[in-house]
Amino acid sequence: MILKYLKTKEWALIGVCTALIVLQVWLDLEIPDYMYTITNLIQTGGSVEQVMGEGWPMLAFALGSLLTALVIGYLAAYVATSLSKRLRTMEFSKVQSFSANEINKFSTASLITRATNDVTQVQMAVAIGLQVIIKAPILAGWAILKISGKSWQWTAATATAIVVLLVVIAVLMIFVIPRFKRIQWLTDDVNRHMRENLKGIRVIRAYNAEHYQEEKFEKANEELTSNNLFTGRAMALMMPVMSAVLSILSLSIYWIGAFIIEAAAGLNAQITLFSEMITFLAYAMQVVMGFMMVVIVFFILPRAMVAAKRIEEIFDTEPSIRDGAVAASPGPANGEIVFENVCFKYPGASDYVLKDVSFKAEMGETVAFIGSTGSGKSTIVNLVLRSYDVTEGRITVDGMDIRDYTQQALHKKIGYVPQKANLFSGTISSNVAYGDMSSERTEGDVRRAISIAQSTEFVEAMQGGYDASIAQGGTNLSGGQKQRLSIARAVCRRPEIYIFDDSFSALDYRTDRQLRNALKKETAEVTSIIVAQRVGTIMDADKIVVLDNGTVAGIGNHRELLDTCPVYKEIVHSQLSEGDLSR
Repeated sequence: MILKYLKTKEWALIGVCTALIVLQVWLDLEIPDYMYTITNLIQTGGSVEQVMGEGWPMLAFALGSLLTALVIGYLAAYVATSLSKRLRTMEFSKVQSFSANEINKFSTASLITRATNDVTQVQMAVAIGLQVIIKAPILAGWAILKISGKSWQWTAATATAIVVLLVVIAVLMIFVIPRFKRIQWLTDDVNRHMRENLKGIRVIRAYNAEHYQEEKFEKANEELTSNNLFTGRAMALMMPVMSAVLSILSLSIYWIGAFIIEAAAGLNAQITLFSEMITFLAYAMQVVMGFMMVVIVFFILPRAMVAAKRIEEIFDTEPSIRDGAVAASPGPANGEIVFENVCFKYPGASDYVLKDVSFKAEMGETVAFIGSTGSGKSTIVNLVLRSYDVTEGRITVDGMDIRDYTQQALHKKIGYVPQKANLFSGTISSNVAYGDMSSERTEGDVRRAISIAQSTEFVEAMQGGYDASIAQGGTNLSGGQKQRLSIARAVCRRPEIYIFDDSFSALDYRTDRQLRNALKKETAEVTSIIVAQRVGTIMDADKIVVLDNGTVAGIGNHRELLDTCPVYKEIVHSQLSEGDLSR
């Protein structure tokens, strides 16, 4: 139940809303009594003063009802927006704790929809529901008490109108509610297509695939539109049906009243019956209005219930990567990494990606990984970062299983440069100092990191220099510039362990060589992990681990592997000339 996330203060405000709604209903239901008195006065020759004497309290009650409704609306909006803000924050925080497995399970598009559209649906339901769901039964029940004991013919007409409304609501809900569930899923699908199109816009244009993408999007959009039209048309029947029921009920009460009044003996009895008819009609309208409010809820509630369930699915999902309890290394923090007979397969897969992988990376060492596509290089990086946990074996950092560390403690040790450079909207300085906002890296630290990453020249040439604006995703920078700033971000952190996941691929050979020379000095007393496709990037590594189909084909330095590892030798000969090999 999504309402369990309301705080005590908000429950108190709901209590205040309920009390005010009771007051509003009482004010509304007192007005017909004054109408009865005024009608009698007019028909029996009452004076203007007498009519005004009853009219002023009636006006005061109407104004009181209006003011009460405004306060209720304000409080309901406050409760709804507070809840929606909390739900968005909780969703964001929960998703932050998800591993890659959970994110893949939901999909990025679905997670975005659940944090935006679904929360908005819940917000609307709470805001309107507080005003309508509480008021509807109170208003209908109280109005029924007011008309009880009146003419049974009028009561029967009112009951018939209510039954008709309930039947129409039930029939529509049977057909509409399943469609609402479908609409939420289709909204995810449309968002996914839109996101895919925006992310791949350059490739799409390069291959003249706009028409193909439009067809894919149109198919998803058409299905969403079709379902929305069905629910919209079904719901559109509500208002005409309700208007027809109200009109027929009014005519029925007048028609029945005409017969009752005509059959009454004496003018005074007829006048009294006429006044009662006017009053009864006012109360009957309130009864029907109560049920009409329920109809309004049914416009919103089904979709909100689906949205709430989808939000709850996020909250109920337990991350597969659990935090350990250790916040710091028990021994010396030297960045030592050890893989002990590690086997790994992705969740839901039957085949192992890594099989019996063992190696050791010590402080001051540069350990490189090379292998063909799909050999498991990036998987090793994901395991060190705990994007996934090992299936068998274990990984230790500074002598402790990484599963025993808190994720924050583990990640604090690591400076990670991903395969695809990720930059965030902000400035160059804020991106380089990213993740260390609390410690406020100095300008000198940022400049030093940018210098090591061979980025000083292009950064100072940009408008604003170190405070130059960076667009989301770094779209205003070239691939090489983004990669170098991503490296600078890791350097600025001064970690115990550097992980470079094919992080030099967008650099030319000259910049690559200069950058690696600068990094060699910077990483002399820390552990460095390099994943690369180019042999030239890893030739100088202290240790090279050659992977082949998820297994270790060889470990050693460049010269050793040329003599002992056929897989490495084949990779080298495919990339380097005989002249390069002899150097």
